Amino acid sequence: MAHYLISGAAGFIASAVTALLLREGHTVVGVDNLNNAYDVRLKQWRLEQLKSHQRLSFERCDISDRAAVEDVWIRSGPFDGVIHLAARAGVRYSVENPWVYLETNAGGTLNLLESGRRRGLRKFVLASTSSLYGAHNELPYLELADTSRPLSPYAASKKAAEALCHTYHHLYGMDVSILRYFTVYGPAGRPDMSIFRFVQWIEEGRPVTVYGDGTQSRDFTYVEDVARGTAAACKPLGYEVINLGSDRPVSVADTIALIENLVGKRADIQYEAAHRADVPATWANIAKARRMLDWTPTTRQEEGVERCVKWYLENRSWAAGVKTG
Repeated sequence: MAHYLISGAAGFIASAVTALLLREGHTVVGVDNLNNAYDVRLKQWRLEQLKSHQRLSFERCDISDRAAVEDVWIRSGPFDGVIHLAARAGVRYSVENPWVYLETNAGGTLNLLESGRRRGLRKFVLASTSSLYGAHNELPYLELADTSRPLSPYAASKKAAEALCHTYHHLYGMDVSILRYFTVYGPAGRPDMSIFRFVQWIEEGRPVTVYGDGTQSRDFTYVEDVARGTAAACKPLGYEVINLGSDRPVSVADTIALIENLVGKRADIQYEAAHRADVPATWANIAKARRMLDWTPTTRQEEGVERCVKWYLENRSWAAGVKTG
């Protein structure tokens, strides 16, 4: 069994990865600064689901603080692997405040890489994003596609993190897996993501804001599938960039219709102009994940969204008040 450091452990994807590794018998040190980028109640709910695991220890830590990262290594290291999932996420807000994205996504990655390098860290897994593919690449996206034209500061900051990972692999031989996630969703998901918003807005009878005409599509990928792929990428691979997506893009309009059927209410859709940082479609080529990780997503969107609706209804007493923009 391995001893892992997981950054962003109270986050949506990281909490699912943490739970999976704990079930498999590994030990985990989870770090998170529990910032208010979105409603902290969601992060607290996720941590509550993990607290019964005796092989988990949690530390409040801001990865952009180099001294704080060093202290985690001193107290809780050494680690067999670092799974770096902490990030400032979200395309649109990054346009308003690009500085915090660079500090966290690039600076935080550098702090973790350097702390690991100085202690002979063998394995580093980076959560990256399909946003790197921009709007100029052919669909479905291949890992070798050009990622030199990011459309948002968020994507640019993740490009910087990927570049730093390659540098540390090249200079120090660190084994690095970079995982490009595609529109991850699931229960207790991020409230700035479309499925959480749509479920809340439709259930509560609020206007449903759609940027664009609804024909834009996303490669919605269920969080438990992403957690499995992330755990599989912890093995030695050298240096690899791997897509984790559903390979089944669905339009925003069809997603809203699915939620309407599950909730039993009609959406009051209000259309707004598409944002310049958004892309019309995402779609992952996942042949490499199948080949290298023996990974295939298994959750159909109908099943995954039904779980999201069920979670929301069970937690509606407070989830209805979560700010979704």
